[in-house]
Amino acid sequence: MTVLEDRIEMAESSDDLTLDAMFEWLEKMPVPEGTKVEIVGGNIFMSPQRRTHWRIIFKILKQLGARYPDESLMSDVRIDFPGHLNGFAADVVALAEGFEPDDKGRLRYQDVEFVAEVISKDTARNDYEPKKAAYAAAEVPVYLIVDPYTGRWHLHTQPKDGEYRGEISFDFGDEVDLTGTPVDLALKTDEFPRD
Repeated sequence: MTVLEDRIEMAESSDDLTLDAMFEWLEKMPVPEGTKVEIVGGNIFMSPQRRTHWRIIFKILKQLGARYPDESLMSDVRIDFPGHLNGFAADVVALAEGFEPDDKGRLRYQDVEFVAEVISKDTARNDYEPKKAAYAAAEVPVYLIVDPYTGRWHLHTQPKDGEYRGEISFDFGDEVDLTGTPVDLALKTDEFPRD
């Protein structure tokens, strides 16, 4: 058992486990550079950033730059979402104009207008299931899943009562029409690479 596993087990048994404690432990661990770390439902997930993954993230961020100022666009930054121990580091986040950090200096999920997750093989289930549910519960207006393995994207909109009411999927090459949402632009996907 590692020191981290031992501390988590002790915290779980004393009901003191918090996202802050878990992230503090993670900061003390030798996590390799270029590794995304997040907590989904109290479970820690680490995945290395792949070149294809980053190229898609970059292409999305560049396009969102036409609508959002640089300070409103984030990648791999911790934001705590509703549910049990959900500290996500989404691939792309766009924050509403005038967003303000909370009293601890953290970004608030209430300010998130757009989230994009680019699928990684080992953590794909998180993006399609628990993270989608948390984003819907947080009423994030637009959630985009981009899957470089299938060459498809999946758009989720109209969150209500903890689920997305609007869902569509298309292939790379088809534009993601976000007009009529807070994002109010169309994302081109024809240059998204495939894995």
